[in-house]
Amino acid sequence: MKNSLIVLLAFGFVAGCQVLDKTPLPSITPENFFQNADDAESALTAAYDALQQTGSYGQDLNVVGEMPSDNVTSTNGDVNAMERILWTPQTSQVNNVFQAAYIGINRANVVLNYVPNIQMDTVRRNQILGEASFLRALHYFNLVRLYGAIPLRLQPTESGENSVVNLAQSPVDQVYAQIVSDLQQAEQWTAAGASSPVRVTKTAVNALQTRVFLTQRQWAQALTAAGNVIDSDGYQLVPNFNALFPPENKPESIFEVQFAGNADGGFILPDLMLPSPPATYSFPKFNIPTNELIQSADTNRDLRWKFTGEVTSAGRNHASFVVSTSTNANDNGFFVYKWRSNPNAFNSPDNYYVLRLADVMLMYAEASNELNGPTQAALAPLNAVRTRAGLPVLTLANVATQQAFRVEVDRQRRLELAFEGERWFDLLRYARHEQASPNVDHPVTALDLIQQQRGSRDVNYLLFPFPQTEINNNALLQQNPGY
Repeated sequence: MKNSLIVLLAFGFVAGCQVLDKTPLPSITPENFFQNADDAESALTAAYDALQQTGSYGQDLNVVGEMPSDNVTSTNGDVNAMERILWTPQTSQVNNVFQAAYIGINRANVVLNYVPNIQMDTVRRNQILGEASFLRALHYFNLVRLYGAIPLRLQPTESGENSVVNLAQSPVDQVYAQIVSDLQQAEQWTAAGASSPVRVTKTAVNALQTRVFLTQRQWAQALTAAGNVIDSDGYQLVPNFNALFPPENKPESIFEVQFAGNADGGFILPDLMLPSPPATYSFPKFNIPTNELIQSADTNRDLRWKFTGEVTSAGRNHASFVVSTSTNANDNGFFVYKWRSNPNAFNSPDNYYVLRLADVMLMYAEASNELNGPTQAALAPLNAVRTRAGLPVLTLANVATQQAFRVEVDRQRRLELAFEGERWFDLLRYARHEQASPNVDHPVTALDLIQQQRGSRDVNYLLFPFPQTEINNNALLQQNPGY
């Protein structure tokens, strides 16, 4: 899974006029490449490999999921536009995320288009198709949340012809319908009972379904999907929160992006966030935890934020963050500590959580509360996450109203998942929730931070602009309002 599908072309160099007598080398095309099961596996490996890209989970999806939020800050110019909500069609992350997602989509489309015609074991072929369907759904879900109505490409892009490149946007509802359809197919085809965060399983499909339905405010469907995850075998909360990090396919992990720690499959984000040492060298870091976040946590009792008693090469370990003392301002203060292995010069072997059980348990609690109000069924998973953090068990008297319960879920999602790339997506979801239901009040939404940074609650900044290069290349693409 660490390697892309690579086509090797051999070039023969010969002297004299005999070159004209050589038989032309055959070209490799999709039609003559997809011949057997190994070819199917290679294509799927390439689809997984797309998740490692800098524009995907290798860096930028985390940056856009955290930097605009109240979790982090930075003086680094590379992420300044994200923090200050000053992104434009030329902003690098705006371009990188869009481009990386469509590379991943195209690779998934290749699998879904060509693998059905390969003569191979039917069960394994269906599993491959299920995994590719999940990957396509994941990319489209990230895109639609960030850009809104987007081109819906369901066939491989195999030429640069205008008729292929020029594709109009599909409405948001249509994109979500495709995501739901892909996940339904993935649920049908992927293996039940398997518990492997390395590959897509039925549980991973159910976990992503939960996130999709929650984003659409389809509470009943989200509750069902989350319940399927919680009731599945093979996954459990890791008793010690600190042991969750760095991500290394722990029992709580449902799906994570795998990194090998080498030039072909290394993870660059840890080196961008850790102080030096252990990071390779000193420079203004990405995703510095905000003072407000640290102060809002119970650092005396909450095991996600309390000093563990361990002093590491990076400083005092507080599980979610580390406190470094250095005479160099770049390396002094708070730093993210959820990725902590030897960074290996921008090629860390640490993995990246996409879906883990605590996240799904909190989504279950949220969906249940929005559907039925506070109940013991909603409180149980919320308390499980709190208990693991060393916090006291809540009773229904503590969260007696739907609003009080909502506030507590929002708080626990922030404290549990801080720095894992979910905060801005949660804040976007909360803003949409308030727009759809005027009686709903989340403590903080994306619109609050947009107002803080820009001086007004400009709803246009709930979406990114389309990259200018895409506007230039696709004549049918219409720029999002406000850009």
